[in-house]
Amino acid sequence: MPRTSARGGPQTRARILSVATTLFLERGYDPVTVAEIAREAGVSSVTVFNHFPRKEDLFLDRVDDAHEFLRAAIRDRAPGEDVLTSLQALTLHLADEKHPLSGLNDRSVTFFRTVAGSPALIARARELAADLQQTLTEELPQSSDTDPALLSALFIAGYTTVLTETARHRLTDSPTATIEANHRARLDGLFTILREGVRPHP
Repeated sequence: MPRTSARGGPQTRARILSVATTLFLERGYDPVTVAEIAREAGVSSVTVFNHFPRKEDLFLDRVDDAHEFLRAAIRDRAPGEDVLTSLQALTLHLADEKHPLSGLNDRSVTFFRTVAGSPALIARARELAADLQQTLTEELPQSSDTDPALLSALFIAGYTTVLTETARHRLTDSPTATIEANHRARLDGLFTILREGVRPHP
């Protein structure tokens, strides 16, 4: 969950994030410092870090949404609905809404290009993916025939692969309709593998 402190709540966090986003878009990620963001937002650097533990989190700010989506997908399932059906519905919902977490949002190209150009952001994104995997592991029900840690690892790795491929196509200016169709096809492929396993090749 987002961090808060006596020096500011959600409004302060939103202001810091807005300032950071503007500066990153104007000048790129690496040249902008936390001190500059704090000064422009009218807060101290300590306050910035109270809300965003690392500078990278100011750019990769959708991770809290991702955690909540995963928790809701498991906790709020309809009676009798299995976890894979619920997770698939989540991924399709993100695609339908062109949510930033789908990679299909209009701003995704700038996001992907910035991440690709920053080793620090790439490394942090991998750490955050591991955190998401842990969240899903904790939420998945215990089962005698399914290992929650293994299933969460496969899902997070699979979705990351789909997202990375979508990013690659976005950066090459492929037609939007083609990108969206390929994204959905890869999601279908991911859940086919999760349900049925990998069929051996001759």
